[in-house]
Amino acid sequence: MSKDFEGAKKSILDRLKNELNPKYYYHSLEHSKDVYMMATELGKLEKISENEMILLKTAALFHDSGFLESYVGHEEVSAKIAKKTLPEFNYNSEEIEIIEKMILSTTVPQTPETLLEKILCDADLDYLGRDDYSKISNRLFLEWKDMGNILTQQKWNETQINLFKIHNFFTKSSIKLRQKKKMINLLKLKNNY
Repeated sequence: MSKDFEGAKKSILDRLKNELNPKYYYHSLEHSKDVYMMATELGKLEKISENEMILLKTAALFHDSGFLESYVGHEEVSAKIAKKTLPEFNYNSEEIEIIEKMILSTTVPQTPETLLEKILCDADLDYLGRDDYSKISNRLFLEWKDMGNILTQQKWNETQINLFKIHNFFTKSSIKLRQKKKMINLLKLKNNY
């Protein structure tokens, strides 16, 4: 039996829509959809196979599902949710392992090894090199504050600058699409610091 990607997609999107904490302004359903769209776009640009694309899109949809159960260590929880859920949709153990590794590679600092892992990592932090960076970053700032992190704007800017310092885009496509704007966003951050 072939994989039921559409079934897996509907299953996880329904859970994210209905079960995510509404205080997750950044780690929201919209973020998972954004990562899914970017992963798909980068997958096409990087010319991955049809089967690889299905695995990548599945990993993108599940990559933050761990937030349904835990704020800390959510990547490991996301991988467990994928491992538990995907057999119901005819994914085999080898495919699930590839998906789990992709999800785990998004842990910051990111450590992707395969092309699929690199694409997912780039899709996950794609906003660092986009025009809507400030708006998205602000959502994460508000989320952190609501989750109990006492942060001043200055401390938040410092945290963001540190993220920019350790972050790299890994695929040729993301470097081409986002690196220049990422440097502009970093410069703006430093000027506001």
